[in-house]
Amino acid sequence: MGNLLKLLSREESKKADDIYTFFVDFENCEPTEMEKEVWDKIKAVLEEAKDVLEGLRQYTGAAILIRDAISHPADEGLQEKAWNGVIPLVEQLRKYYDFSLLLENNIPLLLEALCSDNMTSREHLEKQQALFKQFAEILDFVLKFDDLKMTNPVIQNDFSYYRRTESRRRMVTSDSTETDEKVPHEIANRMSLFYAHSTPMLKMLSDTTSSFVSQNKNLPVENTTDCLCTMANICRVMIENPEYCSRIKNVETKLFCLRVMVGVIILYDHVHPVGAFAKSSGIDIKSSIKLLKEQKDMSSEGLLNALRYTTKHLHDESTPKSVKQLLD
Repeated sequence: MGNLLKLLSREESKKADDIYTFFVDFENCEPTEMEKEVWDKIKAVLEEAKDVLEGLRQYTGAAILIRDAISHPADEGLQEKAWNGVIPLVEQLRKYYDFSLLLENNIPLLLEALCSDNMTSREHLEKQQALFKQFAEILDFVLKFDDLKMTNPVIQNDFSYYRRTESRRRMVTSDSTETDEKVPHEIANRMSLFYAHSTPMLKMLSDTTSSFVSQNKNLPVENTTDCLCTMANICRVMIENPEYCSRIKNVETKLFCLRVMVGVIILYDHVHPVGAFAKSSGIDIKSSIKLLKEQKDMSSEGLLNALRYTTKHLHDESTPKSVKQLLD
């Protein structure tokens, strides 16, 4: 009886996956005439995203200079050296913050194009593969940026030192024009809130998506959540399906599909009221987790950790125990 139930369950799962069974050519897709206007705008943003990630990878911080200045508070030379060392780093951090605002302004263009109700979510993603890829690239960027930020604590330390020192220097003089404030105080406050989050880009993306849903009253909420759900399941099926997987030429593209699958699950979990782990979500969470665990030749542990530590509803009562056990 137990084997029969397993067999029936497997058949039901295959039927449910039929809607997600089509190949998205992430390696070769080009924008159609219908996609071109939005695609061109997002392309320019994604070009800048590459520079942001490269800059963040090379970010070394001013930990030694700050440590020396704190250890010798009476040494004006060391104070000035630390201050001059941290200024260009803060200007660098501002560029990343400004880029988050650029993304925030452009993401609604993609959501509007991919979530309009003139097509189903499957039709959107099948016919607008170039825009689907761009949204996937934004998710990929968000995961990479937040992972670099979380694993580099000097970023938060540098900015905290800058805020403390800048505040002291401002108090020394009553004339703000005599200070060498490189970042306006109001912007520094916003940057402080941005970098206080362990995953600042994910916070921006989830807030932007939620705002898109609430501000576009003419679009049913389900259009957006169904689109996200479909994205996650399509990426999973493309790796699970031997025929589709064999058509992917580069190993990096396979890893890209896995990262996007995880990114969409996390985003859905932050945007949807009941989250991605509930049975009603439409995302096959169990199959997604099992797929990640099966990747022997890829670095998927970081993606599993992203599901463990950056999702919102994993520990809700509505999350099945079997799902929690898979991630334990």
